[in-house]
Amino acid sequence: MKTVDLQNAQWFKSSYSNGNGNCIDVAHLGDKVAMRDSKQHGTGPILTSTAEGWRSFIAGVVNGEFGEL
Repeated sequence: MKTVDLQNAQWFKSSYSNGNGNCIDVAHLGDKVAMRDSKQHGTGPILTSTAEGWRSFIAGVVNGEFGEL
């Protein structure tokens, strides 16, 4: 397993977030993307993906490939 340096990560959440805490924070890290639960304020697990994998995931969400989320 590889580690990713998140010390200078700039986290953000969607502008569609309504502030109810059911969000993810995302950080773009060059060829990687990191995701975390916004409710955990950086204390919980962090998932990483390739930037290409993230783009594919977002396209799948937009296209309804995962049903009702």
